[in-house]
Amino acid sequence: MTRSTPRARVVGAALSSAALLLTLSACGGSASGQSADSLSDVSLVFKGALTVCTDSPYAPFVYEQKGKLVGFDVDLAQQVADALEVDLDVIDVDFDDITSGDSLNNDVCDVAVSAMTITGERARVLDFSSPYFDAKQALITPRGSGTDTLEGLAGQRVGVQKETTGETFMSDYAPESTEVVTFDDAAGLQAALNAGEIDAAMLDNTVSGEFVAQNRTLKLAREFDTGEQYGMAVKKDGNVPLLRSINGTLAELRDDGTYDKIYKKYFG
Repeated sequence: MTRSTPRARVVGAALSSAALLLTLSACGGSASGQSADSLSDVSLVFKGALTVCTDSPYAPFVYEQKGKLVGFDVDLAQQVADALEVDLDVIDVDFDDITSGDSLNNDVCDVAVSAMTITGERARVLDFSSPYFDAKQALITPRGSGTDTLEGLAGQRVGVQKETTGETFMSDYAPESTEVVTFDDAAGLQAALNAGEIDAAMLDNTVSGEFVAQNRTLKLAREFDTGEQYGMAVKKDGNVPLLRSINGTLAELRDDGTYDKIYKKYFG
């Protein structure tokens, strides 16, 4: 059976999101807390606040600064909260609790914003917004290692963050002799790479710059165009009004130039 590529999964998820938007008039949902009486009412876990789940640190999308979570994703989430005229509450949770749907479906938060790639598998348990960021996979290796291809990873230990598209990419395309080592979060992956406990790391190119900037013995060896796109996510079949509000806000941010300003702030 032919393996599904990351691009295929993205396309499948995009179609799922499109289908969801086409059925806005036929379905709705509600979460605990504030109830939704119609498709124009956004249901929130806690009245007066948009609660956002994210997995930190994953700079520059989310990281702690002066005891507060900040970053590109947080700034976008703030724009959604402002459009809803509510406060923003950002909480740090495990990434696999987000991708599995547990955090959203158990009303821990209203929306997940965590540099999360839209995939068909995730779309089965989450409802995604329209894409807000394009990404690739990046191979990070020690300078002088001579490793800059997938074939060169044969017999190597390559680190990935578990439940990410980096793990999926390595599972699909790495040589059979490659040992793929999973880490709970990006911080653990970075520490292992810095300490030489692994030979290389595969992760989204959007955060690879931070890894290299913090350790000049490392280099960005190669990028792989996987056609990935990040999306915000809400409870599966449970918050269509919020999803519609998020999509509307993202469209407005691009139209009025606010998105570009936020992008420049974090990516130059």
